[in-house]
Amino acid sequence: MTKIHAAVCRAFGQPLTIERLDLSDPGPDEVQVRMKAVAVCHSDISFADGGWGGQLPAVYGHEGVGRVTAAGAQARGIAPGDRVLVSLIRACHHCINCASGHPAHCETVADAGAGPLRDGAGEPVLAAMNCGAFAEAVTVHSSQVVKIDDTIPAESACLLSCGVITGVGAAINTARIRPGQTVVVIGAGGVGLNAIQGARIAGAARIVAVDMSRAKLDDARAFGATHGILASDPAPWNLLREIAPRGADAVLICTGSLPAYRNALSYLGQRGTAVLVGMPHSGQMVEYEPVMLAALGQGIVGSRMGDTVLARDIPWMVELYRQGRLKLDELVSGRWRLDQINEAIADTRAGAARRNGIVFPTPG
Repeated sequence: MTKIHAAVCRAFGQPLTIERLDLSDPGPDEVQVRMKAVAVCHSDISFADGGWGGQLPAVYGHEGVGRVTAAGAQARGIAPGDRVLVSLIRACHHCINCASGHPAHCETVADAGAGPLRDGAGEPVLAAMNCGAFAEAVTVHSSQVVKIDDTIPAESACLLSCGVITGVGAAINTARIRPGQTVVVIGAGGVGLNAIQGARIAGAARIVAVDMSRAKLDDARAFGATHGILASDPAPWNLLREIAPRGADAVLICTGSLPAYRNALSYLGQRGTAVLVGMPHSGQMVEYEPVMLAALGQGIVGSRMGDTVLARDIPWMVELYRQGRLKLDELVSGRWRLDQINEAIADTRAGAARRNGIVFPTPG
């Protein structure tokens, strides 16, 4: 058992509190990781707000990097001292989805009651999203970590665990963008910028960013967008037709905003696909006219974690970073201590940040 400090959510919509918790030692197929950096993702904020329900008390955070301090006997290929990314993608390797190359949709659900965290009274604290990485250390399933070398700064590397793979993967793995296509990315925040990078890497001819903020549209161009459209225009999809008369081959919705979901199909051309990446709160609804999808051969598909396979996708993304073809350092907006996490969340909530990171004073 290890004593750690962690940011605990005890009531939805309230500030997180820094508490001293007990972290269990790793089981046979688990590893313990001393965290160096963890990013603040909008999914963490949605959970802490109660937007998706869930068990309390809980420790959120799922986008991290650190060093392995202990490893179970069945954690093959991982040893103490290894620098690793920590992701929420937990794979059993034997269900249908894992076996068919979709571990982000693993059907084997972990027992939340048997998690690694306990508070001072011995009561369980949920390690949310199978991670609980707003903490000095985590104990996670070995499938959730992937080795990474020391060439990438921790606050940049941790973004590969979620924001980067979600955006880039949505473009390449889910949308399967082809050279010459027209792509619309709605929402130019942290995930949207990575979807834009993914579309650029895939060879899209036109990459059109749509956002409410002119500053974010400028950001989008720096990451590879060829055009920008203000979502506040009365009919922004008509502006797309001036850029690409046939409409978009793919629309990637990288925000949880309901208007974005409501209007996404208006950008699509014939046989185009809308990819749902951002996640509205549970219970929120939008309406579509199904006859138009059928008549135009259009489709709607969800993308969870960019349909990423960690062992396959992380190494080539790291190589693209080394070659200067994938921006990571430029995604980092701020660096905060664990005791500043509520300030980091507030800054993220304000909307200007690309990605804020919590950095721990440990080697790594």
